[in-house]
Amino acid sequence: MQKQYYIHNVFLDKSIPIPNLMTSLTDSVSIFNYHRDMIALHGNHSSYALGWRDEESQIVRFKALAEVADLNNHSVLDAGCGYGDLYNYLKGLYPGLGNYCGIEQIPELLDEAMRRCPDLAATAFISGNFMIRRLPLMDYALACGSLNYSSSDPHFIYKAISRLYDSCTKGLAFNILSKIPSNNLLIAYRPEEIRHYCLTLSRKVVLKNDYTDDDFTIFMYH
Repeated sequence: MQKQYYIHNVFLDKSIPIPNLMTSLTDSVSIFNYHRDMIALHGNHSSYALGWRDEESQIVRFKALAEVADLNNHSVLDAGCGYGDLYNYLKGLYPGLGNYCGIEQIPELLDEAMRRCPDLAATAFISGNFMIRRLPLMDYALACGSLNYSSSDPHFIYKAISRLYDSCTKGLAFNILSKIPSNNLLIAYRPEEIRHYCLTLSRKVVLKNDYTDDDFTIFMYH
């Protein structure tokens, strides 16, 4: 029996329309192939399948994102949710966390996310690319590592930030790499360059780059 992905009706009262843009098919194929190769190598339960060096690399980024605000009684969109581990992390910090919606384009990762997040009353998952799927309008949008992929579109990072900022009513938090080893799949950005762009969208932008030497986090508030 095929697993069904779902969106709770509460998330559909307001939603972000589908934009008139597409990421390159080649970009998507590269991402799919990478993660499927990692799943074949490490199995479908390990953080390695998501591309993290180790579990600590994932947790330190979760910790940075979680400082965006007190998320009790607030809804959260997790763009590129992978295994949905961010939900369990946030729930541990904020027991009163509101509705959570994860979106993920790789079915193997989304299947595992649904297994790990069985709370059907508070969680929902969308299958697809967050750049081209209709998104629910949530209080906060978070993106952990999902903006690190290189793209054939040189303006992809700015389009992604703008789209995710439009998908939330209170704030957006995302982290991206500031340096990487030679790698055709991932791309690094200059923190001040990204911060400067974010200031064209929001009057309140916070740059956090004190938690690791190869990554930074941006908070943008409405």
